[in-house]
Amino acid sequence: MQWSLFLLILTGQCSLFTCGHYDYHFIKENKTWDEAQKYCKENYTDLATVSNMTDMKRLINSIESQDEAWIGLHSYPGKKNRTWYWSLPGVEYMENKDDWGKGQPDDNQGHFENCALLIDRKWHDFPCTDSYKFICYNETNQSNKTCHVISDKLSWSQAQSYCRVNHTDLIRGLDQLDHCAESGSYMWIGLFRDTWMWSDGSSFSFRYWESLSTNDLVDGQGDKKCATTVLNRAGKWSFDDCNNTKPFICYSEFFLIKQNKTWVEALNYCRENHHDLVSITNLDEQSWVQERAKNASSLYVWLGLHYSCTLDFWFWVNDNRVNYTNWAPNKNSDDCDMSAAMEKAGQNQWFKQPDNKRFNFICF
Repeated sequence: MQWSLFLLILTGQCSLFTCGHYDYHFIKENKTWDEAQKYCKENYTDLATVSNMTDMKRLINSIESQDEAWIGLHSYPGKKNRTWYWSLPGVEYMENKDDWGKGQPDDNQGHFENCALLIDRKWHDFPCTDSYKFICYNETNQSNKTCHVISDKLSWSQAQSYCRVNHTDLIRGLDQLDHCAESGSYMWIGLFRDTWMWSDGSSFSFRYWESLSTNDLVDGQGDKKCATTVLNRAGKWSFDDCNNTKPFICYSEFFLIKQNKTWVEALNYCRENHHDLVSITNLDEQSWVQERAKNASSLYVWLGLHYSCTLDFWFWVNDNRVNYTNWAPNKNSDDCDMSAAMEKAGQNQWFKQPDNKRFNFICF
């Protein structure tokens, strides 16, 4: 890579302190949910999407208001519309009948059973309002992951709140249970189902309901429901008739560009039309970017991570430090004219690719 281009990259418009990947915008105009959605799509990206507690805190801290406001979560109630999710944000539920007990899930006697209980290492759907022991998951870093059996008997939502305050979240998957599951015990795990969907099509499972059980949120048929964040109550979520009018919150963030360009062409496009090629500095940002990458028309999408042959190191083009990485096991060595691209499928890992290959890319 030529030294002049390297200098161009290092003097990009974004700095670590002035550039965010997405921003929340409070719109103090009373609109129905559908009107608010249309406004946000025309003027920003969409109605607010919240992927985890970090997003929720950013939303609350960035908005000076005590109003109740629409966010981008909405639901068409009914049993047939339910989808299973893991409580831990960024982890996608994969269907595997072998994980479930015989005949499960079954909505026993026609009741709504929307939370998963572990019985003899098999999953069973149970009413979320029942009280049982539960298993928390704790992750301090990528190499230190533990689980903890909590003997107090709580409802599923109470157990989720406890785990999020004291650990990371409720546990997911049988692979994490080998050294902490008690044979024969009835214990909540982090699997639930509901009918709620994000306006922008994201699959984020994060929920922040105020005193609402999962059963309350799926019972009944008929009219569409829309979610609100109640800003004078720590931003906790409620819901209302979508035809009522309220202020609302939009967001602006990453943009997937479905054009195949070389890495340098992608870099120039982002700087001319947005801010820069995207950088990823933590797991939260990885979750946001991989949601966009899933819709790419190429097998990979360019990221703003480049290898400098002259200085012999990898760097983000907007000067962020390379602390978090998600490299795939790859035989490619570090070489001149190489940049990072995220795979659109699988585990959305990063691969070293020659700059002259042509992929979609993500700007912010």
